[in-house]
Amino acid sequence: MATESMSVAPMTVVIADDEPLARDRLRSLLREQPGVEVVAEAGDGQHALHACAEHEPDLVLLDIAMPGIDGLEAARHLAAFEPRPAVVFCTAYDAHALSAFEAEAIDYLVKPVRPERLAAALERVRTFAAGRGRNGPAPAGQRRSHLCARLRGSLRLIPIEDVHYLQAEEKYVVVHHARGEDLIEESLKSLEEEFAECFIRIHRNCLVARHEIVELKRCPDGHVHAVLRHGKQPLEVSRRCVAGLREMLKHL
Repeated sequence: MATESMSVAPMTVVIADDEPLARDRLRSLLREQPGVEVVAEAGDGQHALHACAEHEPDLVLLDIAMPGIDGLEAARHLAAFEPRPAVVFCTAYDAHALSAFEAEAIDYLVKPVRPERLAAALERVRTFAAGRGRNGPAPAGQRRSHLCARLRGSLRLIPIEDVHYLQAEEKYVVVHHARGEDLIEESLKSLEEEFAECFIRIHRNCLVARHEIVELKRCPDGHVHAVLRHGKQPLEVSRRCVAGLREMLKHL
């Protein structure tokens, strides 16, 4: 009895490197690998994230030293993507290896990338894809410089210094920032841990940028509210947070 052959979808890849020659070499090497399709290229971390939001690749070949958002920060954002792509770093500096694996990279290739090492990395990616993790917590490491909001197949990168406050709303967090509001799928607790130097908790459901708090006001009903530099209205402060806020304001 003849067995009907089944076609397998190719592994889709985004290449991110600020050196055009490095991208050309990777594209050439991938062309020699069966079942692989390059769907986009990018010259920095920001464009890599946009390409991943648009194409939802299986793999991102990611340089580390890039202008703006570097490869390590891009990898931390990609860890929260759904579906989550595998990340393989390609860099000229093996000194970044520890940081790369802290960012949950599948593999780490040193330039010039050898064909046999690339083939081995692709095999690891296939294993990862078979049991792909979804929406895990962002990996530990140096804090990000941006928050990443997904917008119907695209994304918006919000600089941390532009964020006024973060407010939990069901399974989302609303980011109130200089250009408006956006939803992100992260927990307030994880954001508090990552950005403890930038934000302070004023309520169980709210973190405020430290530089945004102008003063605390007690209302006639006894509740305390925080007046923000750029806030449309004061935000309620829970009783347990009042003492810590007053102490912080003394040192501003």
